[in-house]
Amino acid sequence: MSSKLQVLTPQNSQIIFIDQQPQMAFGVQSIDRQVLKNNVVGLAKAARIFNIPTTITTVETDSFSGNTFPELLAVVPENDILERTSMNSWDDQNVRDALAKQAADGRKKIVVAGLWTEVCNTTFALSCMNDTDYEIYMVADASGGTSVDAHKYAMDRMVQAG
Repeated sequence: MSSKLQVLTPQNSQIIFIDQQPQMAFGVQSIDRQVLKNNVVGLAKAARIFNIPTTITTVETDSFSGNTFPELLAVVPENDILERTSMNSWDDQNVRDALAKQAADGRKKIVVAGLWTEVCNTTFALSCMNDTDYEIYMVADASGGTSVDAHKYAMDRMVQAG
């Protein structure tokens, strides 16, 4: 059976939170920002309850985006924050290594919640899928775009890519 037909389980998945930062959230117009934050925290709590490995990555914390939402960090205080300078998380070796460590244990289904859908999520997803056999699962209501259309068409593009 194709792995794409297998459902997500705590044993075959991992989660990455991309750029869940205040200044990135400020630009989100596709979902109410408080609802977005609540959904992100809810996803993190579910990951914790089911022991699903979680990666958190940020971009330009000091110069632009601010620190990761404290509500997210409160759920996973032991997590390292992987700081990047590139908008594409996949370009960062630390991010690739963190995901590969979990994939080596059979966790090749990567659940993604990030800001912005049309930039950070899409570039990560397409690059990761191009370079690996990982499967990407976007959490639409724990991700946000700069407009409703930008979010929708980015999601459509990722669906189109598989």
